[in-house]
Amino acid sequence: MVQYGVGVAGALLALGVWQLAASVGPLASSPLPAATDALTALARLVTTPDMWAATWDTIYMALTGLILATAAGIVLGVAIGVSPLAMHATRVPLEFLKPIPPIVILPVVVLVLGPTAGMGVFLVFIGCFVVIVVQTSAGVFDTDPVARATGQSYGLGKGSILTNIVLPSALPYIGTAVRVAAPTAVVVAVVAGLLGGGPGLGQSLLLSQISGNQDELFAYVLILGILGLIVQGLSQWGERRLLHWHPQYRKAGA
Repeated sequence: MVQYGVGVAGALLALGVWQLAASVGPLASSPLPAATDALTALARLVTTPDMWAATWDTIYMALTGLILATAAGIVLGVAIGVSPLAMHATRVPLEFLKPIPPIVILPVVVLVLGPTAGMGVFLVFIGCFVVIVVQTSAGVFDTDPVARATGQSYGLGKGSILTNIVLPSALPYIGTAVRVAAPTAVVVAVVAGLLGGGPGLGQSLLLSQISGNQDELFAYVLILGILGLIVQGLSQWGERRLLHWHPQYRKAGA
């Protein structure tokens, strides 16, 4: 409870600094609205169906793309991790692709798919897929060889060893990858609307900027921050719930 109290106090302090800087501080003459003006616009936005529709579009693109990337990434990661040859052959290409943001292919994707939700889903998939493949393959490859040998000595086949030994060993790697990818999915979904013209909160941000409505613009920024906190919290909770049996998470919860 203490850490939550400190977090709330930090948020209130940040809002106070924002308010002072935008009202009487060095940013008083800038386009930056005061925190109270942005919060007032936020209270107004939450009563409009357009804001909720945009939020749902963003969540849909982020969640769908993340689920598809997780499913495909786990399958490919396992296929790579079980083969030392495939692991070493794909390490350099995957590490090369990992830091490249999906924004670089945005013009081509918009040209092919148009400014649609499908375009946003595809960008989210691209943005999350590689990191999940890398983490999954590393988890599978790093499975304790003694555990593998023990399974073989008890007569377990390759399929049983994979499902009962390798995958449980790799789950912490996969859980970490999904937790890291979840906020990335939201960011990419917003970028799809902001720069690609797709639906969602990114498009709402762009329209507020074009119209010069700074209060509403920063209200949408606050909405995105709140959404990011929710996504991060849910991903951490899901990781702990899924892996509560693992010694690493039992120790952390003790």
